[in-house]
Amino acid sequence: MLKEKMKKKSTRPLSKQEELTALLAAFALFLSTIEYLIPKPVPFFRLGLANLPVLLSLSLLTPGLYFLLVFLKIAGQGLVNGTLFSYSFLFSAAGSFASGLAMYGLWRALKGRLSYIGISMAGALSSNVVQLFLARFLVVGSGMWVIGPPFLVIGLVTSILLGIFSESFIARSTWYKSLSL
Repeated sequence: MLKEKMKKKSTRPLSKQEELTALLAAFALFLSTIEYLIPKPVPFFRLGLANLPVLLSLSLLTPGLYFLLVFLKIAGQGLVNGTLFSYSFLFSAAGSFASGLAMYGLWRALKGRLSYIGISMAGALSSNVVQLFLARFLVVGSGMWVIGPPFLVIGLVTSILLGIFSESFIARSTWYKSLSL
């Protein structure tokens, strides 16, 4: 009986965009794993390496698939870091969603007039501000003002490096150029 139901159920093949979304999500999960292995000076600090596929997908994916990629990145990081059911996951999810929303909004509003460096910086800034806001009211209290400035500076520096890498990759990659026809 179950075999008959499974045979009757038809599945459509994935579109090229859906395949690309799955590949970029796997890449984000891989980068999140690499980032997890890097020693951190502060427990909650992340370099943001897993944002690279999200940044690269801005000109490649439809809005729905772009936000699906952001969601898959958030869930993947929670699984890799073992924080899926913790307050730390709430911080990560809120920051990642704010970052994804800011980057997509700027990309759409400015239609390519802002470099990937600027978009990456805006994403990092929005992520960090949201996380600092949550930290202020849920964990750290007024001590957030002590950790805030270095947190923002480090986030901006790493986002500049990620943006530079993105610009270079997009300019040189034949694979990327073949996707963005």
